[in-house]
Amino acid sequence: MTKYVHSVTRYPLSALCIALIWVLSLAPYFPETPLSHVNLIDKYTHFVMYGGTTAVIWWEHLRHCRKEARRLDRRAMLCVLVAMVALGGLIELLQAYCTSTRSGEWLDFWADSIGVAIGTVIGLALQRWFRVPPAQS
Repeated sequence: MTKYVHSVTRYPLSALCIALIWVLSLAPYFPETPLSHVNLIDKYTHFVMYGGTTAVIWWEHLRHCRKEARRLDRRAMLCVLVAMVALGGLIELLQAYCTSTRSGEWLDFWADSIGVAIGTVIGLALQRWFRVPPAQS
């Protein structure tokens, strides 16, 4: 239990972003916005949510690596990449089969996955900025 509490206190913005993804994705009602008429706005939203969350996870991880003079664990970050893509897929399945007001879509899943990939690229760029060396294999 303390391991999970430690993770949430160590990565508070990441935990908040993931919680927001869950809430926004499974909310039964989502009001109309001024951007509702924009073509594919839902896909852009998925892209930004997942890309932003992945970049925040990288940022918090790199900040702790630098603070503790540790090396970046690329295996852990690969697990984050896979977990974020799996989260996108899981939420799309839950929307399709467990809600009556939402629908799961393949294009949403692809927008999630592309967002995660771009967030990872941003994270790799942040790694150079933070100057955290990769772990030795």
